[in-house]
Amino acid sequence: MSTAEIRRRFTSHFADHPTLAHTAVPSASLLLDDPNLLFVNAGMVPFKPYFLGQATPPFQRATSVQKCIRTPDIEEVGKTTRHGTFFEMCGNFSFGDYFKEGAITLAWDLVTKSLEHGGFGLDEGVLYPSVLEGDDEAVAIWKRVSGLPDDRIVRLPPRENYWSMGVPGPGGPCSEILIDRGPQFGADRDWDAGDRYLEFWNLVFMQDDISAARSKYDVDIAGKLAQTGIDTGLGLERVAYLLQGKANMYETDVVFPVIEKAMELTGKTYGASYDDDVRFRVVADHVRSSMMLISDGVTPGNEGRGYVLRRLLRRAIRNLRLLGYEDPALPELLPVSRDKMGETYTELHSGWDRIIRVANAEEEAFRKTLASGTQIFDLAANDLKQKVASSGAPAVLSGDKAFQLHDTFGFPIDLTLEMASEAGLSVDEQGFRTLMAEQRERAKADAKAKKGQHADLSVYRDILDTVGPTDWQAYSTLTTESKPIALLREGKRVDALGSGEIGELVLDRTPFYAESGGQAADAGIIEFDGGRFEVIDVQRPVKGLVVHQVRVVDGEFATGSAANAALHAQVDADWRLGARQAHSGTHVVHAALREVLGPTALQSGSYNRPGYLRLDFGWTQGLTPGQLTEIEEVSNNALRADLAVSAQYMSLSQAKDWGAVALFGETYDDTNVRVVEIGGPWSRELCGGTHVDHSSQIGTLVVTSEASVGSGNRRIEAFTGVEGFKYLARERDVVHSLTDLLKAQQGDDLVGRVGEMMERLKAAEKEIEKVRIAQLLANAGSIAEKAIDVDGVAVVAARAAGAGGGDVRTLAMDVRARFAADRPAVVVVLGDADGKVAVVATVNEAGRARGLKAGDVVKALGPVLGGRGGGKDDLAQGGGTEVGKIDEAIALVPTLVR
Repeated sequence: MSTAEIRRRFTSHFADHPTLAHTAVPSASLLLDDPNLLFVNAGMVPFKPYFLGQATPPFQRATSVQKCIRTPDIEEVGKTTRHGTFFEMCGNFSFGDYFKEGAITLAWDLVTKSLEHGGFGLDEGVLYPSVLEGDDEAVAIWKRVSGLPDDRIVRLPPRENYWSMGVPGPGGPCSEILIDRGPQFGADRDWDAGDRYLEFWNLVFMQDDISAARSKYDVDIAGKLAQTGIDTGLGLERVAYLLQGKANMYETDVVFPVIEKAMELTGKTYGASYDDDVRFRVVADHVRSSMMLISDGVTPGNEGRGYVLRRLLRRAIRNLRLLGYEDPALPELLPVSRDKMGETYTELHSGWDRIIRVANAEEEAFRKTLASGTQIFDLAANDLKQKVASSGAPAVLSGDKAFQLHDTFGFPIDLTLEMASEAGLSVDEQGFRTLMAEQRERAKADAKAKKGQHADLSVYRDILDTVGPTDWQAYSTLTTESKPIALLREGKRVDALGSGEIGELVLDRTPFYAESGGQAADAGIIEFDGGRFEVIDVQRPVKGLVVHQVRVVDGEFATGSAANAALHAQVDADWRLGARQAHSGTHVVHAALREVLGPTALQSGSYNRPGYLRLDFGWTQGLTPGQLTEIEEVSNNALRADLAVSAQYMSLSQAKDWGAVALFGETYDDTNVRVVEIGGPWSRELCGGTHVDHSSQIGTLVVTSEASVGSGNRRIEAFTGVEGFKYLARERDVVHSLTDLLKAQQGDDLVGRVGEMMERLKAAEKEIEKVRIAQLLANAGSIAEKAIDVDGVAVVAARAAGAGGGDVRTLAMDVRARFAADRPAVVVVLGDADGKVAVVATVNEAGRARGLKAGDVVKALGPVLGGRGGGKDDLAQGGGTEVGKIDEAIALVPTLVR
């Protein structure tokens, strides 16, 4: 059975159920705004707000096939049947509807129903349900539903069959469905045997209110949830390889074609060698995972999501290299994965130009990294070989050097091990692993610290549950007459705020825009009888509730006062106008960007405040001045055309069909999204921000900069409205000042005049440099005359006050040339420019015949000067920070030569 058919049967089983029909929810993006997660790592993640009580579910029952990424076990990919980076989780969910019996009945029916009747047709004789130890209710249900005897129901401890998110919130016991794959995979009834009893479907019965969690199963339970829930997860890849009769997930119909292509490229055969098989699997998994991440808006980088993607791509490339293929691989492999996954995820085809461009740029960069890393390795290996030859040191590359290659140059440890073996060396793997472990511990500590950002939102949920959502009127008015609902300070409810104090105010209705979608929150005031608040910030801590951070600037506010029962909320009109101009300007720049660069130049993030905007977009190279000028021109032509700006609501599927652009990683309501149009189809985006009514109201749009903000990401910044005019006025003032300084006339070629001056200045500097070098070299003769004889070798050690590295080198070479060819000579010159020491040593041919090496001299002087250096036998240079030790170094040179 194909993977696509398994997916279809699962969805149909729940969506078309005659009595318990589920709403079919499409897969969310792999990127969600969750402080605890880099990526969606389970099918229930998009439904977390419903399980946590942060939002009201629009349905009682749902089913989905969710894209997921898990990264903790990347090193295990390919070594087991179970570890995959990208996978799809089939799930069914109940929000206060059916519970244990319904979940068990639905699951058992689908798993055991015949193929002819739309099921998976698995043999009941090899299936073993598992339950949490002590969950007698689940045991009884399983017996009743399945008819299985008691000894076929497996009782497992909490570490196996209790689930929570690892933080306070909902949790509950689990029930898994295991399949016995036969004695060749492990001992009889050894539930920890790994592949013998394979779990492929987990049913979570959410019933507990967890007050504290030390792990996902070691928790404190405060009581029962007011509303139970069901969360299940069936691994699509696991079911696929079970139903397709394959040994593991890498051999299924959607993954194995990549392995087949890799075999074609490398000439190696899958199944011939365990090590090669692991490499083939890594390639197949990482190619697919990378493609799906890029499709959802991730670009390679050095931290967070970008680092994960970079690591996946580079591991795929490196494993192809270990299989013997060193040419560009991603252009060959990615289309194969696209053609299989694109049957379900059609956005892989529509976004293909961007996907392949990002991947190819990263592969090209990594190939350069491999080249530079190889050079660093060769230097380290040669240095080690010299030490082995001279002192008998162990032929072991240090762990810190291997870690430096890995951490600084992105050089994989497997490649270091391979090259060391070829060079007759070994690697201190334990030292490397220790440093890697220390790095992981730092990363875990950082992740743990980030978990602390998951603030306690219970006080806001209580307010929302008590009074309902805020009547939010930001789209229609700048003022409202409002009633105070709650007053908070430092996360706790209070009765009053005094003059100068800062707190949070919740109103029954508000005109203030809460920060979201890249748009800054409104500014303004809230007046009460006898005083007023200054609005500092506006946020939505939970969906539906608007909270104002306020400072009391006049009077004292008490919630119990009858006089304060009515408040006047007033948005700063100038602030709102500037924000509307900037947000509409962001849409205009995005549309212009796509018109100039093409449809793959998609926004990856934005920020706008009154008069200013920035827009991040996926692109692998800097824009030319001509492209920037064209983007600015297209934008201002759109302003001049006075394009109509409108907003309307529709379903997410309608918006996509309409061609509306959605921001990567953003979460949107499936049934009701807001689409903002500027000039009809010219600019259509999903957006919840405030906008002008016509593009001309933006006033002006001035692009001020374009720069990189990470690998594969660029940023455009611009001013709008009055701020745009102010920026141009400042530029005009600069031009006027230059005109006055140069005594130029209006209309003169100012750029040409400045260019001529720069050329004259450069010519003058060259002449000055010639004179300075001539003066420096004039001393070469007198310096050479001061040479001392050390066992028949002419030795010069001199100081060149104020000279830098280049001058010191020039002087040393000139002094060396003053000696006869048959007279051995060593010349050392030290300079002290800019508070640093530059040292150059040079040895003529006759000196080298005596066994003297310039590199040895510089290496010996390095510690004295607080630095280091090296080079060839005839010329070497270095530096240091101990300027006060120059005389000591000069005195040491004859001793070194001797």
